[in-house]
Parts: sequence; C-alpha cells; structure tokens
Amino acid sequence: MTTTAQEVDARGLNCPLPILRARKALNGLQQGQLLQVRATDPGAVKDFDAFCKQTGNELVSSSQTGGEYIFQIRKN
Repeated sequence: MTTTAQEVDARGLNCPLPILRARKALNGLQQGQLLQVRATDPGAVKDFDAFCKQTGNELVSSSQTGGEYIFQIRKN
C-alpha cells in the first residue's frame, strides 16, 4: 500500500488554481511519492488529466464523491 506524501486542498478554487497548487506541491516531492488533491471545480477532471500527460506524472486515480473530486498523482 502506498501512502500519500502530501495533500492539497483546492476545494472552492477554480481553474487554474488547483493545477498551480498541485504543481507547487509536486515540486517539493521526490520521485515516486504520491500527492492527493481535493477539488470542487468540475473542470479539474480534464485539467488534471492534461496536466499529468504534459508533465509526465502519473494520474493514479480520479474519483468523485458528491461535488468533490479526488486525484492521486505520482511524481515521476
């Protein structure tokens, strides 16, 4: 089981702030560590998919609970 190294609370923030906060957090992680991001912006689903493809990081999981989106990203 892999544990989350850091969590970013981007709830209530709209694009591009969730991505910018995630990028800043990932910069502080080591390769292979996991970042969890919580967001409420529905556009974050597409944004995080594109962000991970552009940066080479792995989008491990993306889920939705009510109006909250949870993303797990592994730094590569």
